[in-house]
Amino acid sequence: MSEALNARLDAFRQQRRVHAGSLIMSVFGDAILPRGGRIWLGSLIRLLEPLELSERLIRTSVFRLAKEEWLRPEAIGRRADYVLTPSGRRRFEEASRHIYASHAPLWDRRWRLILVVGELDLKLREQLRRALFWQGFGVLGADCFVHPGAELSGVLNALIAEGLSSVLGALLPLCAEDSRAAQSASDADLVRRAWNLDALSGAYGQFSATYQPIVDDLKRQAPEVVGEQDAFLLRTLLIHDYRRLLLRDPELPDVLLPADWPGQQARHLCRELYQLLAPCSNRHLDRLVCLADGSEPAEDSTLPERFPR
Repeated sequence: MSEALNARLDAFRQQRRVHAGSLIMSVFGDAILPRGGRIWLGSLIRLLEPLELSERLIRTSVFRLAKEEWLRPEAIGRRADYVLTPSGRRRFEEASRHIYASHAPLWDRRWRLILVVGELDLKLREQLRRALFWQGFGVLGADCFVHPGAELSGVLNALIAEGLSSVLGALLPLCAEDSRAAQSASDADLVRRAWNLDALSGAYGQFSATYQPIVDDLKRQAPEVVGEQDAFLLRTLLIHDYRRLLLRDPELPDVLLPADWPGQQARHLCRELYQLLAPCSNRHLDRLVCLADGSEPAEDSTLPERFPR
């Protein structure tokens, strides 16, 4: 058994505060979406209990996700399945395109801007700043947020989903197209002012420091030494940690990034470890994931391959 793997699982279990809703979203996006986007609540509880999440915490978090319209319940007798809503499914599919891509997206040379043109009190401004930060936006001054590739209608929908519909009337979304043939110093200056790349680089470095020893252990010992349950739990934490990094990452084009940017190393590491864990973890999911009527969920063959070679 990998000591590094055990250390990662133990570190999670020892956290004083766990954002269970965010972790459940990672599980839905990675494990449940490919299985039709629905699961019996009791089955979800069984999947997550080994991480020492209590049944009460899981139920409360799922109910909150339903209230926020990520999920909806479907009663079947005395049991209930939880199903991705159409808007929740769209958001998960969009996130999946970033998480499981083999490389960062190409830049279309258009900066996405969101300008604050109306009055917002300090509390709403801070909530807006935090919400856009977690979508990878940088900040230029007090009233301008910038991103190289965000889909602006999806950004506004995400603000609505986070309870910030009241700010939309104060916002002006714009696209600024750059017709220059080459990158300029002004682009590099914009990046330096809008994003704290040092902090993001450090976070990527910590991700690699956490998961590289696990990859090294599994290559020495062969992935089969990991139990099916532990393979699923580690895969869940891997995708959860990586997803949270990507939420902060504007995915800048290579020409605007420092040399030896650690984001690419983290992407390759996540892909490699995921592929090592996939066979065992999938067997665990096949055994435990079921619907409220006891049947196995149907796989969704329309989804793109995870981490295509």
